[in-house]
Amino acid sequence: MKNVLATNTQVRNWQPTLLIKISVILHVVLLAALLAAPQLWHWLLAIFIANQLVISVVGLLPRSNWLGPNWTKLPQAATRRHEIALTIDDGPNPLVTRPVLEILDRYQVKATFFQIGEHAMQHPELCREIIERGHAIENHSQRHKLYFSLMGSNGIMREITDGQETLSRITGIRPKFFRAPAGLRNPFLEPVLSRLGLILVSWSVRAFDTQITDTEKVKKTLISGLKPGAIILLHDGNAARSKTNVPIIIAVLPDLLEAARAKGLHFVTLAEAAA
Repeated sequence: MKNVLATNTQVRNWQPTLLIKISVILHVVLLAALLAAPQLWHWLLAIFIANQLVISVVGLLPRSNWLGPNWTKLPQAATRRHEIALTIDDGPNPLVTRPVLEILDRYQVKATFFQIGEHAMQHPELCREIIERGHAIENHSQRHKLYFSLMGSNGIMREITDGQETLSRITGIRPKFFRAPAGLRNPFLEPVLSRLGLILVSWSVRAFDTQITDTEKVKKTLISGLKPGAIILLHDGNAARSKTNVPIIIAVLPDLLEAARAKGLHFVTLAEAAA
């Protein structure tokens, strides 16, 4: 499997962002200043801490591109074609994923499922069914660790490559996209993704459907974000439930798909949008 992954990987050249370049230069300047004037250590430490805080805050902004490339909407060509993408996270979960697949089939809509490797291992047949129905499965890490954004390069590499190997082994298709757990990240992520040839994806609109139980509120938020190039985020794993105990994604999906159709929007997978 590792040989197959290596063969199919298109390595990207890592290009540090302006923020990363400034941070690196600042580290060098601070070190030089400390050697030249050690009595100023407390001021230099304050500047160092401020820099680290800035980097940390940026990592808490899932839709920012200050730490590296990040799809917050589809490419321009897809946008011009009035395409949008429905992305579904944290599965598979048979109790939710199967009804979602039935709804998608009814409306002839293709979606992209960002799956957790460990969940996929528990339901490999469901993963293969998702692919057979024409949808795509992408990498949402192997274990979805809440402290993913606090990991170093080795930990991030392990989480992502384990997810790649798991999903590739189950589906026979190597993921091309990655979404970080909770969308949180740090400066080590983009160099790892570049090495693995993966594209980071966040979203254009979400409605916190793992927390909010008000179906109408979730629906209104999502429909308001329906525009060409939009990337919509919903969850089949960890889905909140409505007041009638229906998973939110199942409760809102039909009306969401109807609204998109009324606006002349066409759903595609992320891979189709990139083609």
